[in-house]
Amino acid sequence: MNTIAVILINYNSAKYTIDCIKSIWDKTAKDLDYEIIVVDNNSEIDDLNLVETFVNQQNKDSLKLVKSKINTGFGGGNMIGAQVANSKYLAFVNNDSIFMNDCLSLLFKAMESNENYGICGPKAYKEDGSILPTLDHFTSLSKEFLGRSMLEKINPNKYPNRKKNYTTHQKGQFVSGSFMMVRTNDFWKAGGFDTTIFLYHEETDLCKRINKLNKHAYLIPEAEFIHYHGASTPKSIAIKTELKLSQLYVIRKHDGYLKFKVLLTFFQIKYLFSSLVKPKYWKLFKILLKGAHVSDSLKQKQFS
Repeated sequence: MNTIAVILINYNSAKYTIDCIKSIWDKTAKDLDYEIIVVDNNSEIDDLNLVETFVNQQNKDSLKLVKSKINTGFGGGNMIGAQVANSKYLAFVNNDSIFMNDCLSLLFKAMESNENYGICGPKAYKEDGSILPTLDHFTSLSKEFLGRSMLEKINPNKYPNRKKNYTTHQKGQFVSGSFMMVRTNDFWKAGGFDTTIFLYHEETDLCKRINKLNKHAYLIPEAEFIHYHGASTPKSIAIKTELKLSQLYVIRKHDGYLKFKVLLTFFQIKYLFSSLVKPKYWKLFKILLKGAHVSDSLKQKQFS
């Protein structure tokens, strides 16, 4: 059994995937027992060939490529990787990431030192060197209506400042899905990723269930990496729509139908007015008006 299995999802972003793997090899301690599992989410053939050629050239048992016949999304792809893994810990890392130091060893040591650490993430930086928040607050009506900054002022213990440059371990509600480490046993006890969610809010949902094991999310700031934020998933109305569908799904799952309905109505009104000013939002508004069903997810549309 390995100590850590690093799981990367590749979807038409082979260059990022290969650079990420190289940075892991470059920065990780040679005596750490780990494997890297790349799950290709049905990329275009040229992109897949680049990844497959690179993996085959390395001829390493610790580097594996798993090819999915469909795009299973973030959670689904990571679940494929988790089932292949044979390790004590799972590290889910966005492929558009570059290690700045030995993140794997530092997260591993932190989690080994405290059983209360249920899921941990390193300090993230943007490409320009500015801090990219690792900690965040669960999606909720109060977060949507009041905003993060107001919640942090009202109750800083419950809502720690996500933009602060922390130098010691900091507890939060959840850590960014761009890089998070969890014990394999806890991951499966919590049920793994909810594969109904195609993109976004997977980490929110997972951390809520990790909390039910009486374990919590922590930022480990001595571990540092660069995240080319959004590079693997370019912005579009379709992606924004997916974000809202996932958010509403998580609210309904964890907070009930009434809060889901309140947030849905709020979004319907918001994007009605937005679509009058920016017609590109009209498609999003129509999906919200229909009830924001998961059948409108990109996950389903790939089969149409």
